[in-house]
Amino acid sequence: MPSPPPSKTAINPNDKPRLSEQAKKENHIASEQKRRQAIREGFDRLASIVPGMEGLGRSEAVVLEATVKHMRDELAKRKRLLQKAKDNGIDVSTYELSKAAGQV
Repeated sequence: MPSPPPSKTAINPNDKPRLSEQAKKENHIASEQKRRQAIREGFDRLASIVPGMEGLGRSEAVVLEATVKHMRDELAKRKRLLQKAKDNGIDVSTYELSKAAGQV
């Protein structure tokens, strides 16, 4: 016969004490600060690889705009190189992107 479930008042040594409202608020604030810091670091990394963004005071919108412009330029450069290779008789079928990837 299985043992009856523990009563709601039974103390389980594995149970953690409930957080107070203040502790919950502090945890939430710390989590949000950590999330924002991760976003800032991501934008800093992105800005460090996009030409012209090094060392500038910038907003996230400016970094994103510069990134989109840079990626469009890179895709156009790639397209020109592939066309040049085709014109020289090189098979570039394995290097071609899908239509969706080329439309930015």
